[in-house]
Amino acid sequence: MKATIERANLLRCLSHVQSVVERRNTIPILSNVLIEASADGLVKIMATDLDLQVVESLKAASVEDAGSITVSAHLLFDIARKLPDGSQVSLETADNRMVVKAGRARFQLPTLPRDDFPVIVEGDLPTSFEVPAATLAELIDRTRFAISTEETRYYLNGIFLHVADDDEPVLKAAATDGHRLARFTIDRPAGAEGMPDVIVPRKAVAELRKLLEEATDGNVRVDLSASKIRFTLGGAGGVVLTSKLIDGTFPDYSRVIPTGNDKLLKIDPKSFFAGVDRVATIATEKTRAVKMGLETDKVTLSVTSPDNGNAAEEVPADYKSEAMEIGFNANYLKDILSQIDSDTVELHLADAGAPTLIRKNDSSPALYVLMPMRV
Repeated sequence: MKATIERANLLRCLSHVQSVVERRNTIPILSNVLIEASADGLVKIMATDLDLQVVESLKAASVEDAGSITVSAHLLFDIARKLPDGSQVSLETADNRMVVKAGRARFQLPTLPRDDFPVIVEGDLPTSFEVPAATLAELIDRTRFAISTEETRYYLNGIFLHVADDDEPVLKAAATDGHRLARFTIDRPAGAEGMPDVIVPRKAVAELRKLLEEATDGNVRVDLSASKIRFTLGGAGGVVLTSKLIDGTFPDYSRVIPTGNDKLLKIDPKSFFAGVDRVATIATEKTRAVKMGLETDKVTLSVTSPDNGNAAEEVPADYKSEAMEIGFNANYLKDILSQIDSDTVELHLADAGAPTLIRKNDSSPALYVLMPMRV
């Protein structure tokens, strides 16, 4: 194989694929990326960790010899990063080595045969639809902070996607760690009817979000079955991310979304966030809870720490119901408030022991549920 690629193109492509590669691998080939150069001037670069695979195609400046080889992902990425701007990078293979040349720099890297490189077999992906890239990015941003990191409840380690017929057909994304729930709803895309309920793993979500950074225009094509999902960004010559899905059953989260919470608190999310952040400064690991005292048109935030003393702050709010006190994990509350990009946020409360519903307003596509803490 012999190909010459513009450094900027190579670097961009390697930055997308190399983050899939785990730093520590017991299987040496999984530390490598597969590079395939074809006679029509296209170079495909692929990385996998057996559960997730990213393939990107780029146009080479020239391909003199078609062929394929695998080489260390992180090593090649680091080399490309340090090469001078605007340089042409020549990749050539011979005798189980890859020679990388750019300007006066020359590297010889060990390689492994292309035939050893594992490829995820997608099989049949019967459901297929398109979603605007900006919508998909927002759907991920509004829900992924609530994904559980607890490995024992592996079925919560991702975003749950499912279609439903509410007043009209919708596609819902949900994530929960048992303490908080985030849900985002969009109109059901054409082609998504009848799709299986799927759980997209946390790592696939993170990699997809990185790819969406650079592809906010246009649509993302989604193809899926009950066990695999594939996202295609940027059309035929773009990036394709394929992932296995989590094999488990997501709990029926609709049961924890409260419908009868009759106490309504309206407050500015930015000043509320800042107040929680300030009083939580003295909270220790044991006392992450911030106490909210609700009275007519004000909220008193307080934290008491056996080691660090106590803190309190009053925040003006719109509240007309009876006075009450409730405690929340300060970090969870801040995570949710940071998702609200408006001048007011609504908190629908019942009592100190019941889950609280949080949203921008009743027509907002994003909805959050937060479990209280004893304080």
